[in-house]
Amino acid sequence: MNDKPAIGAAVPRLTSLSHGGGCGCKIAPGVLSALLARSTPLTTAFPNLLVGTETADDAAVYKLNDEQAIVATTDFFMPIVDDPYDFGRIAATNALSDVYAMGGKPILALALVGMPINVLPHDVIAQVLRGGEDVCAAAGIPVAGGHSIDSVEPIYGLAALGVVHPERVKRNASAKAGDVLVLGKPLGVGVLSAALKKEMLGDAGYQAMVSAATMLNKPGATLAELPGVHAMTDVTGFGLLGHTLEIARGAHLTARVRYADLPWLPGVQKFVDDGVFTGASGRNWASYGDAVTLAPSLPESARTLLTDPQTSGGLLVACAPESVDEVLAIFRAEGFSDARVIGELSEGPARVEAL
Repeated sequence: MNDKPAIGAAVPRLTSLSHGGGCGCKIAPGVLSALLARSTPLTTAFPNLLVGTETADDAAVYKLNDEQAIVATTDFFMPIVDDPYDFGRIAATNALSDVYAMGGKPILALALVGMPINVLPHDVIAQVLRGGEDVCAAAGIPVAGGHSIDSVEPIYGLAALGVVHPERVKRNASAKAGDVLVLGKPLGVGVLSAALKKEMLGDAGYQAMVSAATMLNKPGATLAELPGVHAMTDVTGFGLLGHTLEIARGAHLTARVRYADLPWLPGVQKFVDDGVFTGASGRNWASYGDAVTLAPSLPESARTLLTDPQTSGGLLVACAPESVDEVLAIFRAEGFSDARVIGELSEGPARVEAL
């Protein structure tokens, strides 16, 4: 399927054309909160809007009738890799993840394309588009249109629509005390992308990163059918701590994450020890570190690793303890062999404790 032509030496590396890459491009969570602080809550004025911007959820959800609601989201970013086909696949997988994180099933996508037309050969841009189209085909949906501009930096992503039963919407704010936290994918995409940009990432590390970042979070739609699954989100640009904190704040609970139980992509911890990581880790910590407690026993690298921005990261599921085995079975049936329990939620102030 991947029959893309070779890229000549004269073609610039995609990552060299952008100041950031993947979900590391996100505006820092603290800055974003300040920008949205004066936004008017929408769910009061629009009663069919089940999910808006109030709790930093992954997508908007609008109720059509008693059986159907539309899930709407958009996500786009600058290159995290130099291979244009892989860039398209990663960006599309990441965009569709927000639909799955709400418990929905994607039905349609529109491409969002910004490319330096006079810098990149047109066949390279076409490979980006084809990567996104192939991911959408794997999800069973069409790329039915979109919008494009001539941009200084290469940008690609999707606006995606999905459907979900109104009673099966999984918000990041509906977790309950006593819930167990399950993570679907290994962590470390941001670190490996930084290593790639420094030309320090070998073939095996590259393949591991791309494999994780192009796994569609399809289990989300099935997990939404389980009564014991109370909340879901996906771990992306704000890192594991940031997205866990969104669950804790939404539900007014304390989240505990067990560092020793976290799954990692190969080589990630050594890269951080060698000083290879993204600037977004520091921005993330500056935004929400006051709501996080790191155990003194954790390694010095823990803060950087726990704030590492993930691109197309795994689902983070809050479920009742008696549902854990079924949740893990659903993940593993879809090929998510690294899915595991990483912590729990309890009564207490809205914060995260990493143990």
